[in-house]
Amino acid sequence: MTGHAEIAQVWPRDGRLRLVGHLHGAEAEPAGQADWSLLLVLRDDHALRLSYPAELEGPGFDVSLPVEDLVPEQASVPAQWDLYMTRASDAKAPRLRVGRLLDDIEGKKKIMVFPAQPVTTQKQTVMVRPYYTLHDNLSVECLPQKA
Repeated sequence: MTGHAEIAQVWPRDGRLRLVGHLHGAEAEPAGQADWSLLLVLRDDHALRLSYPAELEGPGFDVSLPVEDLVPEQASVPAQWDLYMTRASDAKAPRLRVGRLLDDIEGKKKIMVFPAQPVTTQKQTVMVRPYYTLHDNLSVECLPQKA
């Protein structure tokens, strides 16, 4: 298994998405020396990326972001964002896919369902919801609110 960012907790609430987990298969620096970030890449437009500093304590991380950021004007809806942990200062450093692989639960896409949060734009209301992919990685989908 290659390195990845193992999710322990996903907290979608109060207009934010908070992720808690640890780096698996990657070396973390001592506290205060790490420069890791959560990187979100729009699946259909890899040029559109969002980055948020991730607090690390040893291999553990805790990062939070506002869900309204996931509905930028230049992105069309529906949209999916893939999540990675990466070193902010090293563009050549490998990205670690965010997911939950070490719990022996397969098929999380059908089992673990997170609540969606509304984001209202000038055009529509978009529902933002984290979800597990077929490979138990974590992604976020943005879908138009159903009437």
